[in-house]
Amino acid sequence: MLFDAPDFDAHEGVHFFDDPASGLKAIIAVHSTHRGPAAGGCRWWTYVDDEAALTDALRLSRGMSYKNAMAGLAVGGGKGVILKAGYGPKSEALLEAFGAAIDSLGGKYVTAEDVGMSDADMTVISRKTKFVSGLPVSGGAAGGNPGPSTAQGIFLGIRAAVRHKLGKSDFAGVHVAIQGLGSVGGGVAERLAAAGARLTVADIDEARAARMAASLGATHVAVEDITRVSADVFSPNALGAVLDADTIANLDVAIVAGAANNQLATPADGARVKARGILYAPDYVINAGGIINVVAEYLGDGDADAVASRIAEIEPRLAAIFAEADASGRTTDAVADAMARKLIGR
Repeated sequence: MLFDAPDFDAHEGVHFFDDPASGLKAIIAVHSTHRGPAAGGCRWWTYVDDEAALTDALRLSRGMSYKNAMAGLAVGGGKGVILKAGYGPKSEALLEAFGAAIDSLGGKYVTAEDVGMSDADMTVISRKTKFVSGLPVSGGAAGGNPGPSTAQGIFLGIRAAVRHKLGKSDFAGVHVAIQGLGSVGGGVAERLAAAGARLTVADIDEARAARMAASLGATHVAVEDITRVSADVFSPNALGAVLDADTIANLDVAIVAGAANNQLATPADGARVKARGILYAPDYVINAGGIINVVAEYLGDGDADAVASRIAEIEPRLAAIFAEADASGRTTDAVADAMARKLIGR
């Protein structure tokens, strides 16, 4: 039963959509509208079964509530997932049907792009609803592809973690192992390389990993080996649940800081990371750059310079969480969760 699902967290609404004409099968989870409409991207992904898709929607929407609250945004948290496997191509008809599904919720949920989606897809979705952001924009405006904004926030967050854990004010000689080289992970790699970091990279697309390694002077390894690399920082920038009992035991790093959502596979894994003496940057705090950008676009609240200033706040925000965790003896994820739940009235 939905209410007994491990990741159901008093969600305000969980909506299922099935449009045989277009092939759309989707879930929109609204976790909280305490601070405003539930904002969060939509991902187009292959799930092993419908239960896995529901779990993803529930976890991601809760994470968006926490992320948006911690970033000080006047929105709540929600997420959309479109089931990819076996349901045909990502056609304009399917995207329009998803737009109509969003519109049927009357503004409770505002979408943008996530894994498998693009700003061009948002343009198609916008034919059927106004509750969409992440649309193509002209230079100097807020909005558009959120990937570069997310990457900038990750770079700043890693810098905060390096300063706190390693006592270094720059990246000279800092070794970072990067998992995932898409629009976010690739941007993180480019920024770190430019700042003097030494990189080891991996991606499910090995050719892409090899190309990026060559262009950045990095080393590349097979994707299944990246969590075993001896480095200062492990930066997961692919899909979630990467930190479980097995991977945590194998880590040989001082810091975990990356863009992937829901990096901790279970609530117990934050304690496992801490027990290994590893500093964890809570994912929904460090990866808020993209949603900061698209919310500014949606609300008409500032230009690209204003967005950059808000993204810069990720660094001191993480520093405060690290300091509180040290002072209280709690895990960094527990500190961040407590702050976020207070902000959303839970």
